[in-house]
Amino acid sequence: MVLKNIYLIGFMGVGKSTFGKKLARELGYRFVDLDVFFEEKFKIGISRFFEKYDEILFRKLENQLLTETFGMQQLVVATGGGTPCYFNAIKDVNRNGISIYLKMDAAAIAHRLTHAKKPRPLIAGKTGMELEETIKKKLRVRKPFYEQAQLTVNALNIDAGQVAGMVKRML
Repeated sequence: MVLKNIYLIGFMGVGKSTFGKKLARELGYRFVDLDVFFEEKFKIGISRFFEKYDEILFRKLENQLLTETFGMQQLVVATGGGTPCYFNAIKDVNRNGISIYLKMDAAAIAHRLTHAKKPRPLIAGKTGMELEETIKKKLRVRKPFYEQAQLTVNALNIDAGQVAGMVKRML
């Protein structure tokens, strides 16, 4: 039996990396954070990359890294918030693994991002209602991609053991 990779998708700040580590432990899989993979491979932080280059180049390189994971097995991959929305990536993910959408509303995401330690280039300098409105706009664009996931879970009260059980039934 081929043990498929698990791909966590959803907006920035919903907890893909934190939850991904827990889910990987539950399943006995390795964990890969696509953002960390990017920074290690290209020897540059994502915020710095956005300052120096542009989002289009970032998305192309990010997609190449995502494609690399398709040749591996037993990974839980935390994708970037926009990863599934470019280059038919959500369809590729669904063909090559199991996608899980970590769903959260804009207000909860805004609250989390306001208190986050990690800088996020696409929302730099935005706070309060401006931040929430930016998130709502981006969510409207990304939602059709996120909703193509094979499994959707509420990211606010997520349980790694329960999700691992659901994933095992899908393998």
